[in-house]
Amino acid sequence: MTEKMKTTAPVLSVGADREQPNTKNHKEIIANETAQINLQAAQNPEKSRSGGLQTVSMTELYDTVYPPRTPVVDGFLYGGTYLFVGAPKVGKSFFMGQLAYHVAMGLPLWDYPVRKGTVLYLALEDDYARLQRRLSGMFGVECADNLYFATQAKTLNEGLDRQLEEFLKAHTDARLIIIDTLQKVREVGGDRYSYFSDYEIVTKLKSFSDKYGICLLVVHHTRKLESEDSFDMISGTNGLLGAADGAFIMHKKKRTDNEAVMDIVGRDQPDQELTIEFDRERCVWKFKKAETELWKQPPNPLLEAINNFLTEDKPEWEGTATELVSQLPDMQIQANVLSRKLNVVNSQLLNDYGIFYDNKRGHERKIILKRLSRESKSDDMRRLRRYFLQWAGIENIDAIDANRRRKD
Repeated sequence: MTEKMKTTAPVLSVGADREQPNTKNHKEIIANETAQINLQAAQNPEKSRSGGLQTVSMTELYDTVYPPRTPVVDGFLYGGTYLFVGAPKVGKSFFMGQLAYHVAMGLPLWDYPVRKGTVLYLALEDDYARLQRRLSGMFGVECADNLYFATQAKTLNEGLDRQLEEFLKAHTDARLIIIDTLQKVREVGGDRYSYFSDYEIVTKLKSFSDKYGICLLVVHHTRKLESEDSFDMISGTNGLLGAADGAFIMHKKKRTDNEAVMDIVGRDQPDQELTIEFDRERCVWKFKKAETELWKQPPNPLLEAINNFLTEDKPEWEGTATELVSQLPDMQIQANVLSRKLNVVNSQLLNDYGIFYDNKRGHERKIILKRLSRESKSDDMRRLRRYFLQWAGIENIDAIDANRRRKD
C-alpha cells in the first residue's frame, strides 16, 4: 500500500489510522480480553410511561459518556452489521474463513491491524468435512481455539437471536459473528424481496449487534444484472443496504480471474476500493493495491496532552475536570469544555492511545483516566467488562464471570 493514491474524505470514525507512533502501541492491549466490546451498545433511554416521544437534549447528549467503539480490523471493519456481497463461487467463503482466522488469532489482515477476539462462523451452506478441508488447505493444522463453527442455525423469526445471545454469554470476548448466508436465516415468504422485509431483517440484525457491541458480517449474493454502481448489484431491494452499517462488494471481470475488486462503504470507515488476488496454492486472498489511501486524523492536542500526562509511574488518574485542567497547563480550556471534548473523543483515546476514560456521576463528577498496560491487561479488561455490563443494564455479572472462569 505504498504507491501514490487518492485520499478519501474524512469520516467521523476512530481507529481508522493504520500507523500510529510507538507510544500508541496498544493494538494488542485490548486484544485478548475484549468482553467490553460486547457491551458498547448505546444505553437506551427509558421509554416514556405515557408512550410519548423520548428525547435527549443536546446538553445531555454532550454530557454523556457513551461506551467507546473499537474496530475489529482497523480501518476496515467495525462493530455493527455489514453485508458482504458477491456472486456465487466468487471466493466469498474463502475470504470469510481468512477473516475469521485472522481475527481469532489476532493476525494482521494484509496491512490492517486486527483486534483479537472470539469468532463465530455460521457456515450454513457448508458441512464440517468441507470446512475442515478448506481451512486446512488455507492454514495447515494450526488451530485457533477461539474460532467456532456451526452449519445449522434457526432463522431470525425462529430464535436465531436467542442462539447468538447464548453464545455471547458463554464467550464474552466475542468480536465477530459471520452469517453465511442471509438467505439461510430469513423467512421465505411472498414479500421476501420487498423493501420493507429487506429493511426489517437487517434492522433486526443491527439491533442485535448494537445491543452487544459486536460485528455481524452477513454474506449475501449479487443479482445477475450488471450496474455501473457495484452496490446496485446487491440482490434484493435497497432496504438491505439502507439498514446496514456498511457493505463489502466483491466482484470480478470474469469468473475465472484470480483478481477481484472489493468495494467498501460504511458509516464508521472510509469508502475504499481494494484490488485483491487469489492465491490458488494457499487458497487465500492477497492484497494487491488500493485506489484510495486511508485518511489520517491530525493529532489532537488534548489527547496528546493526556497521553503525556499519564506516565509509567502514574498510569492512572482520578479527579474533577477542574483538577485535570490544572494538570494540563498548556491547554487553555475550561473545565466543562474539557469534559465534553473527552466525552466525544473517548473512542479515539482508547483506540489510538490505549487510555480508558470515564466521567462518573456523583456528588461531584469525577474523571477517570487509566492507561491499559500489557502486563495488567487481563485485570484491566475485566474491570472494563464489568463497567460496560453495568452501563448496559445487564444483570448477573458475577454469575457470567464465574461461568467464564469455570470454562477457562
